[in-house]
Amino acid sequence: MCNLYRMTAPAVAVAGLFRATSNTSPNFAAEIYPGYLGLVVADGMVRAMNWGFPLVLKSKKTGAPLKPKPVNNTREDKLHTGFWVDSFRKRRCLIPVTAWAEAEGAKGAMTRTWYSLPDQDVFAVAGVWRPTAEWGDCYSMVMVNGCEQMADVHDRMPTILAQEHWDRWTNGDPDEAFALCRVYDPPLIVYRTSEPWFKRTSPPPASQTPPPSATLL
Repeated sequence: MCNLYRMTAPAVAVAGLFRATSNTSPNFAAEIYPGYLGLVVADGMVRAMNWGFPLVLKSKKTGAPLKPKPVNNTREDKLHTGFWVDSFRKRRCLIPVTAWAEAEGAKGAMTRTWYSLPDQDVFAVAGVWRPTAEWGDCYSMVMVNGCEQMADVHDRMPTILAQEHWDRWTNGDPDEAFALCRVYDPPLIVYRTSEPWFKRTSPPPASQTPPPSATLL
């Protein structure tokens, strides 16, 4: 499960790498958290969207709707279920990523461990997106089983797509896209830090109030 990632390349560089158009200069932070804005490539365009589909639950006491929570990750085996299936069939996207982080260590003293690719400064992670009434256009990251290098930290990881598979993910039929949801076997760069996990160095845009927590479906 990924609840933090970096994307340090500017939108214009992302547009060039992904051969997409970029008509705006989206305001996004270098470190992206659930409920914050991040860059995606959707329908051939570089766009800023909210990371996480809104999940609206009801209070057990009153039955009233609670504040939505962002569902920022989805397991690949859930893509054909009701919450995700329409987006998976119709609205798949690429998420540019520089590195992603996982929490490592004892509860209350967890630190950030970063994962990246040795041969790519920016790589693509599989995503799905949809318009929402709560937060506008939102995206979620598709997760698969973790590779061996991650076994001691987490059992899930983002779906990393090779460049030759980018078009198949976004424009192929659902069966072709689903076949790309597999464990990434090549070596990763693993960078363990002493940074505390619960630290937010980049505030969201003034117009955006991040939800209090994230979840996985």
